[in-house]
Formats: sequence, structure tokens, C-alpha cells
Amino acid sequence: MANAWNPDLYSKQHAFVWEAAGDLLGLLNPQPGERILDVGCGTGQLTARIAEAGAQVTGVDSSASMLEPARRDFPQISWLLADARKLHFPDPFDAVFSNAALHWIPEARQVAESVAGALRGGGRFVAEFGGHGNVETIVQAAIVAGARQGVNLQKPWYFPHLGEYANLLESVGLEVTFALLFDRPTRLEDPQHGLRNWMRMFGGPFLVQVPDPERFLDELVTEARPVLERDGVWWADYRRLRITAIKR
Repeated sequence: MANAWNPDLYSKQHAFVWEAAGDLLGLLNPQPGERILDVGCGTGQLTARIAEAGAQVTGVDSSASMLEPARRDFPQISWLLADARKLHFPDPFDAVFSNAALHWIPEARQVAESVAGALRGGGRFVAEFGGHGNVETIVQAAIVAGARQGVNLQKPWYFPHLGEYANLLESVGLEVTFALLFDRPTRLEDPQHGLRNWMRMFGGPFLVQVPDPERFLDELVTEARPVLERDGVWWADYRRLRITAIKR
């Protein structure tokens, strides 16, 4: 189920999505003149940083609303509305990069095949997204809040085990060179409404299923508060899968 993206809320309250990815760019290590594809580029902040290294970067996203500010703020970069499951380019890329996007696409094999098809031989894939156990406290609180309205909510995201995803990449011709599943508790911006804002930004697949979204948010906050609110600050229990691979 697709999420309804709000680029203003994303930029104002959820900048951690790209601010926490500096070391992921270090793994990518973009070089001048390289052709790099950023899959799920969103509003383009990381894409622009890749371009600053001298690479020829193309940003693709399936959300027209997220691409709008990317095109406005970084007009020198090529932006395309595209489906990560169906990437078709006349010339292969030296690298494919993706941050905080692939967990939105349950058809993981299609994405992996699409990425492999976009790379030249010896090209590299560098990605980070939600791994097994990501936002589990939020998910469980949402399930409880949904049940109180008679709705059996299911997790809408793809959060694989490390071995599961590494095996998938290997099966499509990508040799995994590095893989890490790690906890990254993430502070949410608004001390009072941090979890509500997070759910409004990323929890659209939940909110559209419940009869009373505001009641759902109230009960979600009550359920999650003992674990995710500390000293008046809300935290998201992020668990990330970071992986690099080479096309053989």
C-alpha cells in the first residue's frame, strides 16, 4: 500500500533521513565523472551531495510530490519519475545508491533485478533501509491501536533479515562485499508531537485503514510512550540494514 508523501513535513520534521546518511555516502565514495543512479531520491538532498563530488547523478523517485522540491532546489541535476522495479536506461551506471527507500517496496526481487540491470559489470550497489526489527515498537503499538477500532493492521514495509537480503542480491548476480544490521535509535524533532508527526509522514498505510485516525494516533502514542518517550523526547526505534555489492 502506497504512502501519501508530504515534502514539507518531510523537510521540516524528518531531515534525519538524509542527515544520518553521511557515512553511507562514504561507502559509495562517488568519483568525478562517474554515472550514479540514486533510487528513491526523495527531495534530493543526498543526490545533490553526490553531485558535489563531481559525479553525473540521476535521481529517481515514484513520488511526483517529492520530486517537485528536488527539481526546484537542485535544477542542475537530472530527476526522473520512475518505478524502482522497472528501471530502464540506455547506458549502464557505475553505481546505484539508495537510502531509506527500499523498505517501501515489497517486491524486493524485482527491485534487485532492476538494480542489477542498471549497473555495468563491476559496478557497485550501495544501500541502506529498514532491516528486520525496524520500528518494531511503533508497529506493535499501531497493531494494538488498530485492533481497538476493529482493524487487523499488517506491517506495510519490507524489513528483511540480513542473510535473506544478501542471498537475494547474490541470486541476481550482485556479489555482497559488506552487510550490517544495526540499531540506530533516532530522535524525533517535535518533543510533543514527534511520534504523531512520524506516523503522519510514514504511516499512511496504517492511517487509511482505520475509521478514526485521530483516535488511532492518540492510542498509538499511549501504547508507545513507555518505551519511546524519554525525558520528554520521542525516539523512533530504527534498525537499519546497510549493504554494498558488486555486479559480476
